[in-house]
Amino acid sequence: MRLAREMKHYLGNSWLPVALCLLISLDGMSPAAFAQTLPTRINIVVVAGDGATTPVRRRVTEDPAVRIEDDDQQPVAGVTVVFALPVSGTSGEFVNGAKSLAVVTDKAGLATAHGLKTNEIPGTLQIYVNASLSGLRARALINQTVEGVPGAPVQAPHSAKSGGTWKWVLLGIAAAGGAAAGIYFGTRSSSSNPPVTIGTGTVVFGSPQ
Repeated sequence: MRLAREMKHYLGNSWLPVALCLLISLDGMSPAAFAQTLPTRINIVVVAGDGATTPVRRRVTEDPAVRIEDDDQQPVAGVTVVFALPVSGTSGEFVNGAKSLAVVTDKAGLATAHGLKTNEIPGTLQIYVNASLSGLRARALINQTVEGVPGAPVQAPHSAKSGGTWKWVLLGIAAAGGAAAGIYFGTRSSSSNPPVTIGTGTVVFGSPQ
């Protein structure tokens, strides 16, 4: 009985030094130290698809793909990347006839637009790329060539001045962009999650100025 009382007394008080040590070790640490921080800026690097040539009404020979990086050129996962096609002229469509496709980057920061098929108009196909993560945004342009039959007229793309402003009206993207921050933290700690693809609504944009 005496041994049992001594053990009970010891176990009941042994947590005090442990708790004190824990409080001392955590003293001065901010809440941000326990959470991953978002990058201060994101950049788009085109890794595939630029300069590819495809006949009219065919699946593109090289899927457009980009990598999202931070200021330290490290890949950023969980970024919502929207690939958008022109609404007229040399263009095409993604799956289900959509003019846009949103893809969330994987752990390597990669996003690929699969399933792009050209339309019947030869010329330069401009693929607009918009990346967003918790208020951070980046834009890029991927150019591909759509070949027609020999002698057919070729439609040139709209010219864009360096540093010009693009007019973007992206419908149905806000929800995907908001969810991307949560996906970012999940993919940063996982090495086996595949990229997530999100379908979007109609995308309409003006010509570059």
